[in-house]
Amino acid sequence: MQDALIRKLESYEALSKQDHKVLTALVPKLRHVGPRVDLISEGDPPEHVHLILDGFACRYKILPSGQRQIMAFLVPGDFCDLNVFILDEMDHCIGTISACQVADIPRHAFDVITESHPHITRALWWCALVDEAVLREWLVNIGGRQANQRIAHLLCELLMRLQAVGCASDNTYPFPFKQSDIADCMGLSEVHVNRTLRELRSLGLITLKKRSLTIHDVEALKAFSGFTANYLHLKNGRWSERRSVPWLVQAQGG
Repeated sequence: MQDALIRKLESYEALSKQDHKVLTALVPKLRHVGPRVDLISEGDPPEHVHLILDGFACRYKILPSGQRQIMAFLVPGDFCDLNVFILDEMDHCIGTISACQVADIPRHAFDVITESHPHITRALWWCALVDEAVLREWLVNIGGRQANQRIAHLLCELLMRLQAVGCASDNTYPFPFKQSDIADCMGLSEVHVNRTLRELRSLGLITLKKRSLTIHDVEALKAFSGFTANYLHLKNGRWSERRSVPWLVQAQGG
């Protein structure tokens, strides 16, 4: 299951075999958590960083009215707020969508990594930056796209993120989400979500069956939603290219 984490980090930074060993040791124990269970709730003091190694989870808040707002979906290889242990208390909840395998990583483990493993550290920075980029894109989604485009955009995003960690095959990936989950992250009603999914099926763009979603024409769905994957920063090559330039390495004291 650690493969999902390693594959995600290597989307941002080349890692050595030693880095792989360090990451494997980072998650010596896994725990199984059922669906629709809170890993941590708003107001709780965070002591560990939760890492999703299998299954799907989400970040969310409950409004005084009882309405839920989902701010992010978490897939295998995702940290649930990488720097959350800095906070005195949680300002949101993290809950599972499906059954999950979760690693609880103590703060001191990250201190050791950041002191001794620069490539892993840089990859972790990328994780945090991409989390922020995804949140920005979700804000654009809700504020600037039509309802059917919002959902189509989300389906494209999930495909790209799951492909990056080896959890999608032939443009098909697990889809454990209820219509209420999609509604609560896209600012829509469940009726609107149902109607949009039926529209995408009728256009021959997707099939949704037995908690599995297939995108039949990825480029058409991207065009339909205005999706570009630049905000996910997959297969980033800028740092490795810079490291390969001799004069730059020397200038940086390498």
